[in-house]
Amino acid sequence: MDRLCKASRTAQIVVVSRHEDFGFDPSSFGAGWEVRRVQQVRDLERVVRASPPMAGVIDLQSDYSDAELVQLEQALQYLHVAWVAITSDAMLAEERVRRLIRDYCIDYVRVPFSVEELLYTLKHAHGMASLHGARVQEPASRGTMIGDCAAIRAMFRSLAKVAHNEAPVFISGESGTGKELAAQAIHDASSRRKGPFIAINCGAIPSHLVQSELFGYEKGAFTGANQRKVGWIEQAQGGTLFLDEIGDLPLESQVALLRFLQQGTITRLGGHQSIPLNLRIISATHVDLVAAQGDGRFRSDLFHRLCVLTLGIPPLRERGEDILLLANAVLTEHGHEAHRRIRGFSACATQAMMQYAWPGNVRELINRVRRAIVMTDNRKITAEDLQLHGGTDLPRKTLDAIREEAEREAIRTVMASHGFHVVPAARELNVSRVTLYRLMHKHNIRVESQAPAGE
Repeated sequence: MDRLCKASRTAQIVVVSRHEDFGFDPSSFGAGWEVRRVQQVRDLERVVRASPPMAGVIDLQSDYSDAELVQLEQALQYLHVAWVAITSDAMLAEERVRRLIRDYCIDYVRVPFSVEELLYTLKHAHGMASLHGARVQEPASRGTMIGDCAAIRAMFRSLAKVAHNEAPVFISGESGTGKELAAQAIHDASSRRKGPFIAINCGAIPSHLVQSELFGYEKGAFTGANQRKVGWIEQAQGGTLFLDEIGDLPLESQVALLRFLQQGTITRLGGHQSIPLNLRIISATHVDLVAAQGDGRFRSDLFHRLCVLTLGIPPLRERGEDILLLANAVLTEHGHEAHRRIRGFSACATQAMMQYAWPGNVRELINRVRRAIVMTDNRKITAEDLQLHGGTDLPRKTLDAIREEAEREAIRTVMASHGFHVVPAARELNVSRVTLYRLMHKHNIRVESQAPAGE
């Protein structure tokens, strides 16, 4: 390990702690270590991105607030650093702390500890990071995918987990929620990020061309095949293939795709050579695949091959304040397209956006805001500019109503993520089982018909 540190010149680590004295002096590590301190969680990403370290220490002895833990967890998902946690028996009794350590840390030490123990653990983390080529990954929650509601944070956590696995992923969600963006984010956060990301819409390919487009063909395979064509699957070698609208794939092509998933090889049309491939499949569709299996439109064996891991993207109408967050992001990105400076959204526009059902989801929001940017003659975008008429006539929500809605959606989201099992949902919400039952009754959330037997 010492040779490894010398080979990489100085071993950089970052220490996250709100206290100056939290159990060890970084100078005691000796030569070969460059230590940077971060006292505020909000500064963590900025410090790490300035000069990405391989390993880091998180001081979890203090009683962090819920907001700080959420902020810390969001940063850890996409800052690919090998973390070692310092914690106490009291903090380990908290489920949220145990989950953070389990999901994002290489190891942990309990107080009291010796410098030698921490240094040994940190060297191990640094070595593992070096082997895996740890690096800072741009977060999906910034840039193309944006959100901060409970449902989208849960989706980001799931995304980070599936990204570090090689199994096929199925992404569910309504049209316009951003399934391709989620697939791209999985690829970018995976070990295949240096390979190609090939996205194809199966529903946009004429049925008689699906086979040749997916698997390619040899010269002379059919009339008009004047030269060899490498198919989309082969082009994704070493990377990720995203099959959007997989439910529209013809049955004949489903058989060929299943054969590839089982054998890991393809044969171009008109060819005789089996070509071994190593790539990951991510799929999505608007079609109800369970119903399609019953109707004989989708093969059950292919369904089970594709849906090893699942990722659900919530519709925009269930994302609360994320609607305004996304609208402002679109305005920031495309504001230069306006013929005059736009200073945000009017009160009626904000009200209308929050109360509109958004059947087209994020895609519709982007289109409405971009159109308003170009067409408005106002300093602030109005509900009329967004073509959300009647926004000024809608009653304003009271603060109590907003809180009630947020509480109801948070409970629904967490319950759904645990298969409507009350015990783990109560644990994640940090309330007692009795309290959760009371809140479910208050918000008319029923689980008798949704939870598996034995709850």
